[in-house]
Amino acid sequence: MRLAYFGDVVGKPGRAAVLDNLPGLRRDLALDFVVVNGENAAGGFGLTESIANDFFQAGADCLTLGDHAWDQREALTFIEREPRLLRPLNYPAAANAPGKGAHVFVLDDGRRVGVVQLQGNVFMKQQLENAFHHADHALDNMPLGVAVDALIVDMHCEATSEKMAMGHYCDGRASLVVGSHTHVPTADLMILENGTGYQTDAGMCGDYDSVIGMQKDNSINRFATQLPGDRYAPALGEGTLCGVFVETDDKTGFARRIEPIRMGGRLAASVPAA
Repeated sequence: MRLAYFGDVVGKPGRAAVLDNLPGLRRDLALDFVVVNGENAAGGFGLTESIANDFFQAGADCLTLGDHAWDQREALTFIEREPRLLRPLNYPAAANAPGKGAHVFVLDDGRRVGVVQLQGNVFMKQQLENAFHHADHALDNMPLGVAVDALIVDMHCEATSEKMAMGHYCDGRASLVVGSHTHVPTADLMILENGTGYQTDAGMCGDYDSVIGMQKDNSINRFATQLPGDRYAPALGEGTLCGVFVETDDKTGFARRIEPIRMGGRLAASVPAA
């Protein structure tokens, strides 16, 4: 199976990078399934129903969120009627969070793809339940090679160590574990010992002439003066599309090929050969 995951979409430049490039990539790479993290797509904060529908029409099969899941209040109701939109799985039960954090998607040809989103706790403002315990429950309920033909885990968190630990924790139980949230693509794409594809962070889809997608002057002033500044707003230059491509073995669901996807903007172009 041929899978693609695209990192956090930040504002209008990120949306344009996805909407302009995804249809062609879907065709040229013969992609079977596409996940897009859309938690910063609406002006840098959250996701609206209209934007989500644009992504679906462009070729996304699943959208994931993260710590900005509810910045746009309409997401609280939209997610209840849209199974293709996932929030972090490990909200505590007492929170009664709307929607769900894991889902099995059935393709037109009958193949099944599981997607799980988790949120880490290290250096995060929100403190959710233990992501590793929730990973166990989700992966046990959709075993790779039995219940699903491919399985993608989006680990949304700040610390690279927490993302790496989750990658190894899921090794042999997932097709791909990929990190989101930090908005900078890492160069550590690999296939782990037991067959799981891994990248610490896919990077954002957005303007890289910025500070993690936001206008740079405001961020610089905040760091330099230690004073509050203007409200953060997305940088509006040309966006780069950042993601990861994985090809899995049809029998086992494990990764046999993993490559970066980077198109346009300030980052050097890198697109897998078809």
